[in-house]
Amino acid sequence: MTADAVLLMAYGSPDRLDQVEAYYTDIRRGSPPSPHLLEELLGRYRAIGGGSPLSRIVEEQRVAVEAELAARGRPIRVYAGMRHIEPRIGRVVESMAADGVERFAAIALAPQKSSNAAGYRRAVDAALDAIAALGAAAPPAAVFVDSWHDQPRFIEALAVTTREALARFPDPATARVMFTAHSLPARVVAEGDPYPQELAATAALVAGRLGLASHDFAFQSAGRTGEPWLGPDILDEIRRLAAEGVRELVIRPVGFVADHLEVLYDIDIEAQSVAREVGVHIERARSLNTDPVFIAGLADIAEAALATPAPGAAPAPRAAPATTAAPRATTADPATAAGPAAAATPIA
Repeated sequence: MTADAVLLMAYGSPDRLDQVEAYYTDIRRGSPPSPHLLEELLGRYRAIGGGSPLSRIVEEQRVAVEAELAARGRPIRVYAGMRHIEPRIGRVVESMAADGVERFAAIALAPQKSSNAAGYRRAVDAALDAIAALGAAAPPAAVFVDSWHDQPRFIEALAVTTREALARFPDPATARVMFTAHSLPARVVAEGDPYPQELAATAALVAGRLGLASHDFAFQSAGRTGEPWLGPDILDEIRRLAAEGVRELVIRPVGFVADHLEVLYDIDIEAQSVAREVGVHIERARSLNTDPVFIAGLADIAEAALATPAPGAAPAPRAAPATTAAPRATTADPATAAGPAAAATPIA
């Protein structure tokens, strides 16, 4: 193994019902969910089998990326950390330092850049600052990958899995394709958040690979708060398409790269229920999880980030973009600044 490493970061998720209350208390910054909300959340997790598979899948992705890099002659250690559940990002970074890691690529498993992703950088920076404060040794340098929404293998994997879903219809040419992603409070647009534009770009690239004359896009899983969230909403769009005569629809999430609550419940149960009510047959494209093409794309991202030269030199290709945490400035998490709304609906 070399002194370089990779850190994959995800929101995390409760994989057992007895973890749900503590998990949601954490994402709500110490405010426990009300008994009514907790029971509703527990019901959703029961409906998908008693827990989210996200943490398990991220571990499988970690193993797969490490194996892919080793197969390329890069025996790089790959770690995985979570924002709201064990293994926490901070503790993983501490372990990396103890293992002798000198530099690592920090990759959030969220392809499009958004204000909400600042929480990943905050967690890494806090851990690095704590290591530096101990004074025993210099902390490792973190190379952050801010966005990879247009990474070629990522786009290819999305296109292949969408084509698979289309092929499940008798005449794929007559089916519509709807791309989806997690909603955020609408005010992020006024604040200059690139999230909606990067989502649109990802969808357009996939549609182009598929040769689609047109496609639809919807947000999903919005928090239930008093402020507006980005739309149109997936359930409203299904009803609209049904009113227009659409009867066959592929749903392809482009903001998620693993199965979790927002896929297994919000699409496979809630959206499917609405679709049945209005006479629409939905096929959901499978999640990327450990798809080999997708894993190769993550390895590409890691290699490009670790090839990023020192600040001021030309950036390495496909590290889109990568920034080195030196020096580090603690940045307020926009999700925290947004109040409870932004963290009310986790990616889990």
